[in-house]
Amino acid sequence: MSDPALNRATDTVPTPSTATTRRRRSDIEGLRAVAALLIAVYHIWFGKVSGGVDVFLVLTGFLITGSLVRALERDGRIALGAFWAKLVRRLFPAGAVVLGTVLVGAYLLLPRSRWTDVIADVQAAALYHGNWHLALGSVDYMAENGAASPVQHFWSLGVQGQFYLLWPLLLTAAGLVAAALGARVRTAAVMTLSAVFAGSFGYSLWITANEPVWAYFDTGARLWELALGGLLALTLGRVRLSSRMRGAAGWTGLTALVLCGLVVSDHLPYPGLASLWPTLAAVLVIVAGAGADVGRLSANRLLGWAPLTWLGGHAFTLFLWHWPVLVFYLEVTGTERPTLGGGLLVLGLSFAAALATSWVVDGGLTRLTRTRTAPSWSLAAGVLFVVPVLLGGLAWGQVIQRDQELRLELASDPTAYPGAGVHLSPALAEGLPDLPVYPDTTTVARETIDQTRACNALIDDTELVRCEAGDPEGDYTIALVGSSHARHWYQALDTLADRHGWRLVVMTKNACQFSTADQTYRGEAFEECDAWNGHVMAELRDLRPEAVFTTGTRTRTGADRPEHVPDGYVERWRELDELGVDVVAVRDTPRFGFNVPECVDRNGAGSPECSERQSYSMARTSPANALEDVPDNTAFVDMTEYLCSDGLCPGVIGNQLAYYDTNHMSHAFSRSMATVLEPDLLDALPEAPEADASLVESAAVLYEEP
Repeated sequence: MSDPALNRATDTVPTPSTATTRRRRSDIEGLRAVAALLIAVYHIWFGKVSGGVDVFLVLTGFLITGSLVRALERDGRIALGAFWAKLVRRLFPAGAVVLGTVLVGAYLLLPRSRWTDVIADVQAAALYHGNWHLALGSVDYMAENGAASPVQHFWSLGVQGQFYLLWPLLLTAAGLVAAALGARVRTAAVMTLSAVFAGSFGYSLWITANEPVWAYFDTGARLWELALGGLLALTLGRVRLSSRMRGAAGWTGLTALVLCGLVVSDHLPYPGLASLWPTLAAVLVIVAGAGADVGRLSANRLLGWAPLTWLGGHAFTLFLWHWPVLVFYLEVTGTERPTLGGGLLVLGLSFAAALATSWVVDGGLTRLTRTRTAPSWSLAAGVLFVVPVLLGGLAWGQVIQRDQELRLELASDPTAYPGAGVHLSPALAEGLPDLPVYPDTTTVARETIDQTRACNALIDDTELVRCEAGDPEGDYTIALVGSSHARHWYQALDTLADRHGWRLVVMTKNACQFSTADQTYRGEAFEECDAWNGHVMAELRDLRPEAVFTTGTRTRTGADRPEHVPDGYVERWRELDELGVDVVAVRDTPRFGFNVPECVDRNGAGSPECSERQSYSMARTSPANALEDVPDNTAFVDMTEYLCSDGLCPGVIGNQLAYYDTNHMSHAFSRSMATVLEPDLLDALPEAPEADASLVESAAVLYEEP
């Protein structure tokens, strides 16, 4: 996002007649205003990409490159310290005001389960690497069930911050090469930026096709947009267009930009080729306004209209505020998309906050430091705002960590936090103390995922990822195979493998069923899953475990999507039968129409609001019971009675948070399921070696009647 205050002094570009005579481009301010409005409108009412951020990247490259190259031509050098200090002074204060407010808003308005993520997001945004922070998080399966961060839009500032570090160094190097070769600085800069454009654009096409989510945040996939703006700044003086052609270019570009969010489908990989639409639209508008005789009815004259240029002066702060205001509005109202009136309220609040921030930063900070022009003062003025945000986030994180440690200490008492074991003793259930849930809602998702991260293939992976647990020298091997709904039994099986001396081999993949049938993911062929299944079977043929533990049914939500046994399950079990491998097919677990940790944060652990109807995702009885021609090696296990009772599935069981999102068991609750799973699993695997005493027998004092 281009900061208008930062670039106001550089809103001059060469006219076609001379490279040294420059005029102020008020239409650039208007273009900023249109881009900011499009971003806000499409985010608020449509939840779509508008192309506005791409326009700001082009404008940033256009304005900054022109300014830096002129400095090189004039002085033979770029004053790096002054340049970066000025950036810190202009960018950090406004961003810090928003980030600090987000921390306060998160504490007051967001559920506890989101606090840790918000703190991490704010810290990354404050240090201008928010795009990489989001990119790393986006490839995590956990992110698929995560709510939008109130500072998610800061990713573009991260891209620009990295651009501001790189660009003056790159142009300085071009200037040194030009001096050594006796060439013009502008020529060397054009050649340098052309190479950056070509390399980045090619990389963008490749990474967008292969890793589209990552590509969206990748600085390398976005540099070509900034380089395009830079090339335009360096070559615009050579463009010769008639007044009529410039008028047509201006209206074509402005119309294309406004329609971008409607034309560019959400299903198109982005940035890639699709991002050419808004970037070229911006180029047309900039080129159209380069002439001295801008037509009275031209798009550029419209963009130079005083109200639009005034709004363009506040575009940066409007961009900063619109997204957190929207996120907090949706949280407070409990809606997924604002109504027309609600959206206008979000837009109005964003405008008010933007004006207030501009007044505080430009009116206050600038006035107080007007006489302090040294780079060190500019740097200090910017850092002064950021440090309290970073320290506030660190302090809040420490408070959360101390609370987590307290819950962990409390959870060491199995009578206080029995989890699924509460079903084994009426006395335990009746005497259950009123305690905060464990695991802590702020970290349950990450802690659960971390315990199996190294053993799990992600959506785009085709190769097998495996790891082992239990007794590595054990004579009896069980393989845990399947999707994430197989994976969330890991802690239970790990507990049982340790107890009985089994070797546990884990091979799971997100959203991929262990099946012979071709599978789909989000409506498209899931070729990565099909390839992964082939690798798993090859591994099982070599490994020859005594048993495979996998899911026997699949729960889904909606009346037209009942719980069922997916195609290819039984055929896969037959293949294992031919290998002499037993199969334990466990019934799938329930799904919730809400995020369980967030519900617990809002309503309390014992609230009926945090229970879901069993019929929401599960059949009355397991569909596996009606299967015919099931191979002899397959045994079915149904743990539903410990997850749901009287048609309701609670989100908290035995003081333990049972799920870390809408449908995956938490690590602690999965481990507690070992107690109730053990007898059924041993019945299903009569040849499996057993410990001298079961888990229940070893903890008999916990379950004995008073």
